[in-house]
Amino acid sequence: MNENKTYYNKYRWVALMAYFCVAAMSQMLWLNFAPLVSFVQQKYQVSELTVSSLLLSFPLLYVLLSIHSGTMIDKKGYRYVILLGSIITSTFACLRIFDNNFYFLLIAQTGIAVGQPYIINGISKLISDWFAKEQTALATGIGTVGMLIGMAIGMGLTPVLNNSIGFNQTMIVFAIISLALTGIFILFGKENQLVKHNKIIISGMNEVKLLLKNKNLLVLFIVCFLALGVFNGLTTWLEAILKPNGINAEQAGLAGAFLIIGGIAGSVIIPGLSDRFRVRKPFLALCCLTALLILYPLCTLSSITLVYLLGGLMGFFFLPGYALLLSMCEEIAGTEKAGTATGLLMMAGNAGAVFVIILMPVVNGTNSIWTNAIYFIIILMSITLTLVLKSLKETFAK
Repeated sequence: MNENKTYYNKYRWVALMAYFCVAAMSQMLWLNFAPLVSFVQQKYQVSELTVSSLLLSFPLLYVLLSIHSGTMIDKKGYRYVILLGSIITSTFACLRIFDNNFYFLLIAQTGIAVGQPYIINGISKLISDWFAKEQTALATGIGTVGMLIGMAIGMGLTPVLNNSIGFNQTMIVFAIISLALTGIFILFGKENQLVKHNKIIISGMNEVKLLLKNKNLLVLFIVCFLALGVFNGLTTWLEAILKPNGINAEQAGLAGAFLIIGGIAGSVIIPGLSDRFRVRKPFLALCCLTALLILYPLCTLSSITLVYLLGGLMGFFFLPGYALLLSMCEEIAGTEKAGTATGLLMMAGNAGAVFVIILMPVVNGTNSIWTNAIYFIIILMSITLTLVLKSLKETFAK
């Protein structure tokens, strides 16, 4: 079998869609409780801060486990590691059915959080294995669409089911969905037959040190830290930011939905254009610039129609940057180290998420209007754009 047949085997789309399913599962289970914070707080009689641990455990554990999952992917293969993460995730999703105690629910949700980096970090290795360079950004974009759809299902379907069939039955529904999606990956999530794993025995930290010596990769990690920090900070505090503008919680939730819908469309179109024109940096700069221009009006306008429009535009242009970052990471690190490099990239992004989410209310202080926090994320976005334009080098080797 020659190289062309390896890359252009039609099964590559089946393998990608199998990954699409478990990536969606992981994000769906993460955000099940985002729209149920008040309900869970009342049900278990715990504080809002305690309930938030159901969500914050994910980025925290991602930071801790990202390097380990990445090095495992390089040595064991992405199918083995993604499948391991999927089994862990679906197993703990089943444990959420037993919901008599909040802390048992937290243990189950923490188990799901453990599985997440082992699923998500496999995307770069899978795509570099099945797809030629001219298709990697598009394929990565499709993979990230799975994550976005999972987010939308987790946030949109959970309250509907909870109101109609009750909390316990809702957990049963999501457990069944998780088992089914894991089953799809078991059947169809195969590796390319000609793929070769990195059998060189090297400690995880030594491999990390080697990657961090690459200045372009280091800049990419900083960009990911800032960009994912801004995105997570904005989406986490969007309701509070928009409330002083006369926008209620339901409208703020719809604005978030428009952002995700825009991101789904943009994550296919913009990475596809990047592949077609064989450049990454200009499209990543476009993502950052558009986000920078939209942030202030999105957060300060009182017209809900304009907020919906700007939310959709923000998602369309900003979220595809995630797929571009993943593609650039693999192109810099190379296929053999793609797992570890992706692990570092995602560790940086999740660390940024924790950093910005926690710091935004601190920066804002006691003000009811979130002006200081808005300026804070605008400054972070400005730094991100400057780094992309001034310090980041093109990664698509002609």
